[in-house]
Order: sequence, then C-alpha cells, then structure tokens
Amino acid sequence: MQYEAVIGLEVHAQLLTESKIFCGCSTKFGAPPNEHTCPVCLGMPGVLPVLNQKVVEFAIRAALATHCAVAGKSVWARKNYFYPDLPKNYQISQYELPLAEHGHLDIEVEGAAKRIGITRIHMEEDAGKLIHDPAQGHSYVDYNRTGTPLMEIVSEPDLRTPEEAAAYLKALRDILVYLNICDGNMEEGSFRCDANVSIRPLGQEAFGTRAELKNMNSFRNVQKALEYEIRRQRAVLDDGGQVVQETRLWDAQANKTLSMRGKEEAHDYRYFPDPDLLPLVVGPEWVERIRSELPELPEAKRARFVEAYGLPHYDAGVLTASRPLADYFEAVVASGAGAKAASNWIMSELLGALNAEGKEITQSPISAAHLAKLIGMVDSGAISGKIAKKVFGEMMLSGQDPQAVVEEKGLKQVSDSGALEAVLQRIFEANPGQVEQFKAGKDKLMGFFVGQAMKETKGQANPAVLNELVKKLLG
Repeated sequence: MQYEAVIGLEVHAQLLTESKIFCGCSTKFGAPPNEHTCPVCLGMPGVLPVLNQKVVEFAIRAALATHCAVAGKSVWARKNYFYPDLPKNYQISQYELPLAEHGHLDIEVEGAAKRIGITRIHMEEDAGKLIHDPAQGHSYVDYNRTGTPLMEIVSEPDLRTPEEAAAYLKALRDILVYLNICDGNMEEGSFRCDANVSIRPLGQEAFGTRAELKNMNSFRNVQKALEYEIRRQRAVLDDGGQVVQETRLWDAQANKTLSMRGKEEAHDYRYFPDPDLLPLVVGPEWVERIRSELPELPEAKRARFVEAYGLPHYDAGVLTASRPLADYFEAVVASGAGAKAASNWIMSELLGALNAEGKEITQSPISAAHLAKLIGMVDSGAISGKIAKKVFGEMMLSGQDPQAVVEEKGLKQVSDSGALEAVLQRIFEANPGQVEQFKAGKDKLMGFFVGQAMKETKGQANPAVLNELVKKLLG
C-alpha cells in the first residue's frame, strides 16, 4: 500500500532577552548551576510574577514576520505536570487564547514552492535542566534555565516529507535570527523542535495515529528522525499492526527512535487561567509600531539580491543566510566592487577561510572596504587573480589594506612590455618545438607560453599583456 506522511512541527525558540519572562534573573548561558535563580522563578510561596514587556515585543515581531494575526487580548494559563526540573509543578504558558494565530511560511523544496500554515504562536516559560550522573547513580537539577522566555510556534500538519520539514525549520530559524529575537542555536537548545508524524493511505483524508518525536538537536537529525519514523510506522501497518500514540526519543547514535512514554493530550495538563497574571492586552498602535520597525526578511532580501544585483539564485541564498553576511556583501558592493565579483570572493575565499578558523562574518579581519579595494586592483590590472589570492591570505593574517600588502611584499603586477618580452624570448629559446607547433597553427600552446611566463615571474606578469606579446612575437 502507498502511504503519505503527515507532519506538524512545534518549535520552541528561546528569546534573546537579558532577563527572564517573569522575574529579573539573568538569562545568560553557561553560569554555574542555580546561580541565576530567585524566589519567583523557583516558585517560592507568596511571590508573584511580573511580565517582561520585551518578551511580548519579540513574540509580536515573530507573529508579524510569519503573517499571523496578533490578538488584542490573550490569557496566561497554568500547564500542570510534575517533574523535578519544574519547581512550581506547573508551567506558565498560553492555551485557549494565545498571542497570535493563523499565519503561514513559504518554503521551497526541489524548486517547488509550498505554503505551510502556522496554527499559533504563544509565549511561555522554560523549565530547568536535569543532569544525570550514571557513574554515581544520581541526577542533579540546574534551575538557571527555569523562567527563561520561550516562544512556541506550532505549524499546521501541512508538511508531507522530511525534506519539507527541514526546509520549514531552516526558513523559520532564518526569520527569527534576522529579527534578532533568537540566536537559533539548536545544539545549545535555544531553538528546539518536536515533530508530530503519522502516515495514512494515499488519498485518505483522515489522519493516522501520530507519534511525537523529541531530542533532535540539528536540522539533519530532524530529517533523519522523520525518515526513520515514517519507515517504522509503515512497517507496523504493513505487518497488520497498529501505530501507538506515544512520545519517542531520537537516538542519534543508533539512528532510530525509541519509545519514551504515552503521548499526553491537552486535558492531561489541566490547563486553567493563571490567577496571578492579568490577561495580556495588546493595542493596535503597539503592533503597528513594531511592524514599522521590522527589518527586511530573508525571502524579500533574496529576491532583491537577484533583482537589484543580478545574482544567481544560489548566490543570493548563500549571501542572505545571515543578516550580517548580507550586510557585509552590500558594504563591499557599496565600496565599489562588482556584485558578482564580490559574491565570488565572499563565498569562495572569505567564507572558506572563516569556516576553517571557526569564525563568523562579524569576526572577519578583512573589512568590506578592503575586500572591495582588492577586487578593484584585480579589475584594474594592478595585480593578477593569482597574486590577489596571495594578498588575500596576508590580509586574513594582518587585516591590512591590500595596497599596503602589495607594496610590502613586492607583488605588483608586471605590465612592462620590454621586461615581459625578454622573459618570453628566454622561454621561446628553451622550447623551440612548441614554438614551431604554435606557428603551424596549434593555438592551444598559447596557454603553455603564458603559463611558463607566469611561473618565471612568480605570478606577477600581466596575462593580457603576455597574450598580446606571444601573438606579436610568434605571429
């Protein structure tokens, strides 16, 4: 039987606020255990939560960027469950009346565009972190993360393949990073994804029984976990069995999902309005102010790079992968470099060198102005492309102006006809057979003569001048 997968994603994005959602404790990552805690986030008796306004603003930014309708009134709810990392034994979240609903995100997979619905966006607080010590048989709890502001983004079950799910996640992460409201780091847990997946016979409208997948800390792992789970469910049905509704963990070492527990339903959490927090009222003026401050988002920026700079879609996709990278490219062009030349140098030389050193574009030792100047020196014939790569290497080490590197290292391109003619005469004398073949019409030997001259001048000869001289002397 032919089956179709039905996938919905729940993304938890940690918001880049300096303090927690309902208290003033720091959200800084990496502090000693339980240092960033207080009676409020630890749920001590008699304390009251106070909402962080910046959290609401960040969530509204995300809602507007994903075409959601922002509710004028939303309500805080208590999600009740018992676990050691949850000191209050409930999580403050939103349930019946979330901040935003009915949005969408457009993705592209293998050249085909698809719109994925977004059911809702709501705010909530994070739980703590359990640390297990198998050697001693103990578990420890670090409450630093407790109360850190989260935004949950729930998609419609519109995704049909693991590839679509990965594309949706990447597109959503890019938007949140562009908005500067989440750093998108899946390995550190600041961008987390749970996937609900089921399969159904092709053509059937009713959904199958779904499993929830957790513990996926990369786009690749999300895709691999979904691929495995779809195969697993298909095998269960083909063998005449029934898929069980449950939560399953992805084991990246074994490349398979493992049963964790039965899947809870909403009523299992006994949601009810939080009596310590008033309903959240968001005025239209505030929403419109935030809308007016939104930056250009990845999809629009990619389209503009293709239209305004004449770049291929691939180049535009690479250069807009992050906002700082896109800004760097535009600064290089604004400094006088051609768009395609700037794109080539950034994608091949600069990103390659930065990746090798584990650095981001913001840590580049080569400024946009200096890279533009280097490209200009190649275009003007002051240095060859080969020499430019040597200069680039020196600039990566020192951050120097390319002109200073050329003068300091004696790398200026040789264009003097007299000097280059003497070089070519020596090459002709050493290779009489090739000279005769060239005169007999074997034009491909032009590359041989130019290559030999470049070698003798250590790459500093002007290739265009060499070509003209070879034609003149052997024509």
